Amino acid sequence: MKTIAALVFRGFETLDYFGPIEMLGGFGTETRIITVAKQSAPVPSCHGQRIVVDKTIFETTDYDLLFIPGGDAALTEGKDEELLQWIRDVSAHAEKVMAVCTGTILLGMTGLLDGRKATTNKMDFTGTIHHAPKVEWVKEARWVEDGKFFTSSGVSAGMDMALAVMANLFGMEMADRLALGSEYEWHKDSTRDPFAKLAGLV
Repeated sequence: MKTIAALVFRGFETLDYFGPIEMLGGFGTETRIITVAKQSAPVPSCHGQRIVVDKTIFETTDYDLLFIPGGDAALTEGKDEELLQWIRDVSAHAEKVMAVCTGTILLGMTGLLDGRKATTNKMDFTGTIHHAPKVEWVKEARWVEDGKFFTSSGVSAGMDMALAVMANLFGMEMADRLALGSEYEWHKDSTRDPFAKLAGLV
C-alpha cells in the first residue's frame, strides 16, 4: 500500500482536492491517503467546509506520493519557506509528485520544476506562471507528465491526471474501473485541452 501525502492549506480549491482524491483512493487497498497541513486544526477550503488534518508538515516527509491541490491561496502559500522546503523534502524520495491548477505554481515555486514541462489552469495561466519562470510551461495540455512529476490544468483536469497516475502505478484496467465506478468520463488524451483556446493561449 502506497502512502499519499495530500496537502491542504486555507482556501484550497474544493474539486482540485476531492476530485483527484476520489481516484487516488483506489479501491481502498492500493493507497492510504494522509491529509497534511502546516497546522493541526481543521483546514477550510475556498467554499468554507473544513477538512480534518492527519499530520502536520513538521512530523514526517516519508511518503510514497505527494499531491498538491490549487486555489487562489496557493500563491500566498508559495511565500512560506517552511512549506516549500517540506515539498522539496517529500519530493526528493517520493515516487510520484502531483499538482493541480495553481498547485502547480506552488510546486514550481520550490524550484523542483525548473527545466521541466508542466501546465496549470488556463484561465489564470498568463497571470500566474511568472511566479515560476524557469518552468517549461505548456500552454495546451490537459495534464503533463515529466519524469515523476504530473501536473494538470484547472480543477476537473486533476481527475484525469489522477487516473493517469493510477494507471501508471497499478495498470490501465484498474484505472478504467475507477473511472467507471465513479461514472466519470475520463479524457485519456493529455493534449485534449479546449480551455487553452478559450483562454486565448493558442
